Amino acid sequence: MGLVAAELERQGIATVAIQLLREVRPPRALFVPFPHGYPLGRPDDAAGQRRVIVSALSLLEDPSLAPPVLRDFDARS
Repeated sequence: MGLVAAELERQGIATVAIQLLREVRPPRALFVPFPHGYPLGRPDDAAGQRRVIVSALSLLEDPSLAPPVLRDFDARS
């Protein structure tokens, strides 16, 4: 994902990734503390999954966040 995201960014297309590992550094990423295979959280938790997606997309809204950005998802709220 990191290489694809970097190339898209070079072409002027902003990207954001939802990831389970901190070692990969795409231009913008939301780190989530969920088990592998569940990047959006628990199955059948539409509200929680929506929170993950909205949090990830919010990384694209703030122009002051120049890549690389790695933000932690707050699973408690």
